[in-house]
Amino acid sequence: MGAKRFAVLLCAHDSEYVKKKYGGYFGVFVSLLREDEGESWDVYRVADGEFPEEDELELYDGFVITGSVCDAHGNDVWICELLKLLNKLDDMKKKVLGVCFGHQILGRALGGKIGRSLTGWDIGVRPINLSTSKFLNSLQLPSKLSVIEFHQDEVIELPPSAEIIAWSEKTGIEMFRSGDHIMGIQGHPEYNKDILRHLMDRSLRRNVIQDNHAEVAMKSIESSDPDREAWKKLCKSFLKGNNINSTLLN
Repeated sequence: MGAKRFAVLLCAHDSEYVKKKYGGYFGVFVSLLREDEGESWDVYRVADGEFPEEDELELYDGFVITGSVCDAHGNDVWICELLKLLNKLDDMKKKVLGVCFGHQILGRALGGKIGRSLTGWDIGVRPINLSTSKFLNSLQLPSKLSVIEFHQDEVIELPPSAEIIAWSEKTGIEMFRSGDHIMGIQGHPEYNKDILRHLMDRSLRRNVIQDNHAEVAMKSIESSDPDREAWKKLCKSFLKGNNINSTLLN
């Protein structure tokens, strides 16, 4: 068998800080998901209108959709183009992992309802509850995992084809699956606390969030850590369909 090939559909523009320290958000995702040097990872900057050609889609074993400052319920040209691509990937039964904006745009593409959260911004480290789905049970994960959150939109109504596999006190649909090939995660398994602090500072300077949002987030950062190794295991297992040694969590 040849080496596996994956593509990141980049829906955000890199800040200079993330670009210099982590190689951009593409580098952040590859760091989380790459298993060996034999894997091939490409990036398509879809927020700038850069999409894979139709005859390239078969070349990939899976796709990852990133977060974005844009609204997944918006109708920007590139968002509408992305919706068409996701419908095509669904028809092809390609593995697709969506994170934050990616989670929401997948929900929209499959026929769910997305929009602003009625409870406002969710920023910081938050525990979420995992379901007893067959997929999650096979990974021998704990019933709760902490993840970094940074969003004010959410999937409000589940797509008809999907099932909820995680929820929190604040967000009813933290994770969903559709078939064996599509999964959305509202939180950011790829983030660490350094990236979160950088985003908070940047958002405060631009008046995107208010001081009270940052204060609540800082308390959660100081009191808890995201379960990064567990999220790494979960995401790799879904995207690559392989069994990663459960000793990662021991």
